[in-house]
Amino acid sequence: MSYRFVAQSSLALFTAGMLATSAWAHHGWSWADAEQIQLSGTVKAVQIAPPHPTMDIETPNDGVWRVELGNPSQTQRSGFVEGSAKVGDKITATGNRAEDHAEKRMKAVQVTVAGKTYNIYPERIQAKR
Repeated sequence: MSYRFVAQSSLALFTAGMLATSAWAHHGWSWADAEQIQLSGTVKAVQIAPPHPTMDIETPNDGVWRVELGNPSQTQRSGFVEGSAKVGDKITATGNRAEDHAEKRMKAVQVTVAGKTYNIYPERIQAKR
C-alpha cells in the first residue's frame, strides 16, 4: 500500500467521522429534557445561520441562555426570519432544556417576540398544565 493511499484514506475517514459527530451534535432531541420550560428575558444576540439559528436570551434571575431554533428552512416557515427579533427585544421562549442542567441551553418549540408568536415545532408544543 502506498503512503499516498493510506494518507488519503485516513483523511477521508477522519472527515466522515467529523461530519457524523457534527450532525449528531446538532440534530435530534436526545440531549434535551422531555418536559418543557419557559424562559422570558431580553435578546442579547441573534444568529440566523445553519445548522440552527440561535438566540442568546438574558433572563432576570438565571443569566444568559442559548436558545436554538429549527433548521433555517423550518424556522423561516414558522415566519421567524432575519429581523423578527433584535437585540434588546423582550422575548418568551418555550422549549426543552438540555438534560445537563448546568448547561443553559434550550431547543425552542415556540417563541414570542413583540406580541407575535412563532411556532417553530408546532407538533412538539406541549399543552400547558
